[in-house]
Amino acid sequence: MADVLAEAARRRTFAIISHPDAGKTTLTEKFLLYGGALQQAGAVKARAGRRSAASDWMAMEQQRGISITSTVLQFPYRDHALNLLDTPGHRDFSEDTYRVLAAADAAIMVLDTAKGIEPQTRKLFEVCRDRGVPLLTFLNKYDRPGRDPLELIDEIQDQLGIQPTPVTWPVGIPGDFRGVVDRRDGVFTRYGRSARGAAEASEEVVDPAGEGAAWEAAQEELGLLDAVGADLDPKSFLAGETSPLFVGSALTNFGVRKLLDGVVDLAPSPAPRLDVDGEPRPLDAPFSAFVFKIQANMDPSHRDRLAFVRVCSGRFERGTTLTNNRTGKPFATKYATSVFGSERETVEEAFPGDVLGFVNATDLLIGDTLHLEQPVRFPGIPSFAPEEFVVARPKDTGRFKQFRSGLAQLDEEGVVQVLRDDDLGDTAPVLAAVGRMQFEVFAHRLEHEFGAPVELSSTTYSVARRTDAASAVELSHTTGVRVLKRADGTILALFESPYWLDRLAADKPELTLERIVAE
Repeated sequence: MADVLAEAARRRTFAIISHPDAGKTTLTEKFLLYGGALQQAGAVKARAGRRSAASDWMAMEQQRGISITSTVLQFPYRDHALNLLDTPGHRDFSEDTYRVLAAADAAIMVLDTAKGIEPQTRKLFEVCRDRGVPLLTFLNKYDRPGRDPLELIDEIQDQLGIQPTPVTWPVGIPGDFRGVVDRRDGVFTRYGRSARGAAEASEEVVDPAGEGAAWEAAQEELGLLDAVGADLDPKSFLAGETSPLFVGSALTNFGVRKLLDGVVDLAPSPAPRLDVDGEPRPLDAPFSAFVFKIQANMDPSHRDRLAFVRVCSGRFERGTTLTNNRTGKPFATKYATSVFGSERETVEEAFPGDVLGFVNATDLLIGDTLHLEQPVRFPGIPSFAPEEFVVARPKDTGRFKQFRSGLAQLDEEGVVQVLRDDDLGDTAPVLAAVGRMQFEVFAHRLEHEFGAPVELSSTTYSVARRTDAASAVELSHTTGVRVLKRADGTILALFESPYWLDRLAADKPELTLERIVAE
């Protein structure tokens, strides 16, 4: 099985996180360009005549210029196989990002040089820290006016509690970006623009003295970094204590190759994953994987359902029959694909670190473990506690069948939870989500993918707790509380106010009112 270990060593599975508009999707495109997976990169906010980004496949993403879903992209670079997990930037989709980070071995935090740490950056950083994901940092948009990079380093350290260790350093101020010095060898690379950043930037190694005052200023800053010992340390990076920092501009491709080299040279290759008992599953053990995402209708013409799995051990061969640990049932893998935006290719084999898409895997749920021969179960992926609640009704009762079908499929993706009343069923379910924009996407997809326009109306509920059948009887007769069920049988109690919840919990401690994970 030496080939499994050798192939795993070639893998780098990483995610990109950022606040909306910091340049994450543009950077994703440029990685694909440098990896040879794209002939021409498309900017995110597509102008007439420009391409829309390959990783933003949903119509709504291409209209708005934001990432709503998480995309999986594999591409070759320097004899390595890079698995890039593109995550939604919008805060309302942080749960999707959380799941994706469960499948990543490292992440790149993209910051806008003009803005620094933004609210969503902080939230996603905390998720990375909770999951123990090592983090690289990219100061993006350095080709535009922005803040002093030393100031940004202090901000990262003060606000996130992680020490940035600059690997590359800019020559020139934000808005007058000449190139970068690699602090490991002192080599200065000067960049030249390409038309609209659609092709690789020209790079030349030159004597930085020709940059005059810009080089003198950079030398002073480099001296300060040396004096404080802000040097690359792979050990503390893997421990999550430091973050190797790169500077550049994804739009103009400045510094992109250096960052991609950093992923290959610094990010860890797949390691044995711990099972529910805390035992590591060796990379060369029989095949195992876990489901971290489900996506419906990536191919609208076929009404499909794709389950994304991260390979943890062994060699995957298409056609192998696996076992779903949760159900004990066999699972056929005839329809295994790799996914590139909305494009797919059949996959014949895969190794630890790779991400596979199983088409029409109706029996799989998020968090399921699949294995061959030697049974194993990996820890599940927690759900976020919903903070927003609306009631959904079909606008056209003649399309109730389509409405019901859409509810079921989109519920399985786990982005919006569908809560039902035993007496009302699917006629007026309550939708629960982390953020309101998820409802917009849900309604848009119900109408355009399932042909079922939907009317959403507000509710007075603001917090949910998990309960049991015995407590549900009493709670259902309590003012300001509504008891509903998820498709998996979980009973949730919805409260109009957190104060009423606290008071009820204090008055009646015998009631089961459990917090939902990741609240």
